[in-house]
Amino acid sequence: MSDKTKFELEFVIQSSPQMLYQYLATPSGLSEWFADNVNSRGEMFSFIWDGSEEEAKMLKRKSDEFVKFAWEESDDDTYFEMKIIVDEITKDVSLFITDFADEDEIDEAKMLWENQVSDLKQVLGSK
Repeated sequence: MSDKTKFELEFVIQSSPQMLYQYLATPSGLSEWFADNVNSRGEMFSFIWDGSEEEAKMLKRKSDEFVKFAWEESDDDTYFEMKIIVDEITKDVSLFITDFADEDEIDEAKMLWENQVSDLKQVLGSK
């Protein structure tokens, strides 16, 4: 069991679920906002930031709905998930992030996601 704490964030994104999903589930989409470069071989994704590389396995995905990854170096049951939620009434699209961090690093992790999603919104032309 992990000693990391689960946290969740929600961002309203002005985009279609189909378009947003392409930025969450494909190496070319992810490299536009999440990392400097992303490569994949099957279920394994390599995320590259400033020359350092992290491997993650895509655990699950459902087209236009969500992707779920687990970092290779983590020996626990943590993961990060990006879920697309569409409000049935307003049709607003939200990106719902679930991730894990050490208790003393949660604020920093949330800020990192906020910065990443801000980049995503710019790429999508969303406000």
